[in-house]
Amino acid sequence: MATHALVLIVEDEPLVSLALSDELERAGFMVVEAANAAEALGVLESRDDIDIIITDVDMPGTMDGLALALAVAHRWPPIRIIVVSGHHGLDQMNLPEGSAFHPKPYRTDQLVGTMRRMLG
Repeated sequence: MATHALVLIVEDEPLVSLALSDELERAGFMVVEAANAAEALGVLESRDDIDIIITDVDMPGTMDGLALALAVAHRWPPIRIIVVSGHHGLDQMNLPEGSAFHPKPYRTDQLVGTMRRMLG
């Protein structure tokens, strides 16, 4: 199933970001990468074609991934949000409405399934 949805990956570990980017592109998604929340906000402010953001919770800088998810939900409500973490377990109460959480290590096929459900 091909899709032309554009995904913003926010991940401070370059190898994790690259591997996820490659897998999502193979699954038919277009990908943009950011290494932290500040960089992600810059991408979001300069583009209006982001469909989904996948953000890690733990990142360097003044804003973590959960704060980024809340900011995106508030400022860009149409963007779907997936939060991932290897150190934090989050339930739906801690996440913006309509978003999803995947613990690390996640299986990319499960992440893609969540993304396709979110996109309808």
